[in-house]
Amino acid sequence: GGGSPALLSINDINNILNKLYLYFNISEHIELTLEVNPGEISEEEMIILKEKRINRLSIGFQSFDLKLLQVLSRTHNPDDCSKTFENARVAGFENISLDLMYGLPNQNIEHWKTTLDNLVALDPNHISLYSLTLEEGTPLHTWVEQGKLPTPDPDVAADMYHYAENILEDHGYGHYEISNWSKPDHASRHNMAYWLNHPYVGVGPGAHSRLGNYRFWTVDSPRTYIDGASSWSDSDPSSFGKFTDQEIDSIPTISGYEHISSKLLASESMFLGLRLLDGINIAEMSHAVGTDLAVLYKTEIAESLSLGLLEEHNDLLRLTKDTYLIANQVFTKFID
Repeated sequence: GGGSPALLSINDINNILNKLYLYFNISEHIELTLEVNPGEISEEEMIILKEKRINRLSIGFQSFDLKLLQVLSRTHNPDDCSKTFENARVAGFENISLDLMYGLPNQNIEHWKTTLDNLVALDPNHISLYSLTLEEGTPLHTWVEQGKLPTPDPDVAADMYHYAENILEDHGYGHYEISNWSKPDHASRHNMAYWLNHPYVGVGPGAHSRLGNYRFWTVDSPRTYIDGASSWSDSDPSSFGKFTDQEIDSIPTISGYEHISSKLLASESMFLGLRLLDGINIAEMSHAVGTDLAVLYKTEIAESLSLGLLEEHNDLLRLTKDTYLIANQVFTKFID
């Protein structure tokens, strides 16, 4: 999950996994990912985790440049990145995803080319590339506002994205989602579930879930979450995912929730599904959500097609290649 779960002790992670195996029928073919940061987990610990059936690692490299890592307030260095990846391979992890960021202050196209050269040399199975977003309240946002760092140039970030598209394609990576590339048969299964608007459960402080016709999120405070979880037990496990407002209100770890109406379900299915570069089958998606999307969004689809933002290909509706970096212009058309 999010945050830095590898900061938990191996015993803690073991306890969590043992509970999962006790209460859920987990197939041996399931994707079981642990998110880790470079330098935070040893080869010996990775071997133990591999034995506990974790079969995929997502490693947050962010950059191979020490100065850029310091700008991001990361505690690891480029050597930690290479060593962590090497340890994972030695421990037997065959499925590894690496995360990197582009469009950073003081990052130029030459930095980025070197980063991608180092990246493809490692030959990970999956790659996620994220453009920097300056979030209010973060040190990076403050430093840019104060002029201590330059404002990132969106044109340079666009050049970095297009360069990545070309070099990753040349090295056998399929570009299957706006920010994600993978070797054949290594697309992220849990992310695919989000983009296809399938149900998911988030466990822990600040976690979000989507079950039945509801989306809900837990309290942010770890102590409040622990106290609430300790005081609550589900008396009827068969009702899991068939919630009512009253049932959600009775769960002490829940901070808030919203009901997903048929219109909201249709809206989210459209703009989440269009993040997938293969596109969406409108007929199949309509059957899944119970709404004729071609009729509901007739005007929006026609307008996007005429503007060259969307195209039809083999019964699929998908973003045009030139639209990847401005996809929000399409998505907002489907948001009520």
